[in-house]
Amino acid sequence: MDSLRLRQMTAEDQSEVSELIYASINAWYGLRGMGQPFQGSPQVTEVFYQVYNGIGTSRCVVAENSRTSRLMGSCFYHPRRSHVGLGIMTVHPNYFGTGAGREMLKYICDFTDRESYKALRLTQSALNLDSFSLYNRAGFVLYQAYQDMTLRVPERGLEQPPPGLEHVRDATLEDVPEMAALEMQVSGVTREEDYRFCIENSVGFWHVSVYESAPGNIEGFLASSAHPAFNMLGPGVMKTQEQAAPLIFNELNLHRGESPILILPVDQTQLVQLMYSWGARNCELHFCQVRGEFQPYQGINMPTFLLETA
Repeated sequence: MDSLRLRQMTAEDQSEVSELIYASINAWYGLRGMGQPFQGSPQVTEVFYQVYNGIGTSRCVVAENSRTSRLMGSCFYHPRRSHVGLGIMTVHPNYFGTGAGREMLKYICDFTDRESYKALRLTQSALNLDSFSLYNRAGFVLYQAYQDMTLRVPERGLEQPPPGLEHVRDATLEDVPEMAALEMQVSGVTREEDYRFCIENSVGFWHVSVYESAPGNIEGFLASSAHPAFNMLGPGVMKTQEQAAPLIFNELNLHRGESPILILPVDQTQLVQLMYSWGARNCELHFCQVRGEFQPYQGINMPTFLLETA
C-alpha cells in the first residue's frame, strides 16, 4: 500500500488539484448514476483555486503519494476571524477508501485546535454517508438540513416580483461592516474578507445584493456566481423570509436562460413553497455540520459550496 504525506498546496499544484476535483466529484456522482456535475474539462474546476487564492486567507492541504509524488487528495480550508470553514474535500478515485480523507481532516482539525478557533464548520452532502460518518466520528454535529433547488430562469426573467424588491440594491464595499454585523447576529460568524472579494468581483462572475429597509439599515444580503462550473446563489443571510424572497428574485434574474442552484433551510417553508411556484425542483440535500461552538440561527442562512460556511 502506498503511503502518503501531507503538505500545503502550492501554486504549482493548481492544475493537478483542479484535475483531482474534476475527477473525484464526477466519479462519485457517476458511480451512483447521477451524471457528472462538472462538464467540459478540468480547467473549469480551477475556479476553486481562483476564488480561494483570490480571497487571500484560504489554505489547502494536499495528500501526496510518498512513492510517486502524485496527489491523492486535497482539501481547502478557510481560517476566518470567528471560525474555520472547511471547503471542498476530494480524493482521487484511485485512492477512494485509503484513508486519505481522514488524514486531511485530522490535519485541519489539529490546525483548528492548535490555533484556538472556536469552531470548524462545513456544508456536506446528505447523500454521502461515508463522508457524513467521517465528519461525525471527528466530532461534527448536524445542526441544519438544507434542500438544494434549481430552476430554469426564463430568458425574459422571472415575473411577478415579491413585495420588498424596492428595498434591494447592489452591494458596495461601504456595506461590508453592516453585512458582517448582520451575519454575526443571525449565524454567530462573520466573513468580511468573503464579502469584499465578492463585491470587488475581480474574477468577473460574482454579484452581491443587499436588502436595505432604511438608509444604513441592512437586513439581508445575497451573492451569486455566474461561473459555468459554479452557477449558484449564495452566500446569503437574511433576518426574515420576507427579506429573502426579493433578494433571491433579484439575483435569479441576473442568470436569465441559466439554471442556478440555491440552498434553502428546509424549515423555511414559506420560502420553499415560493421557489416551487417559480418552477424550482429539488436536486440534492445538504447538512450544516459544526465541530465546536454553534449559535442557533436567528434568521436565514443560505450557504454555498464555494465560500462555504453553513
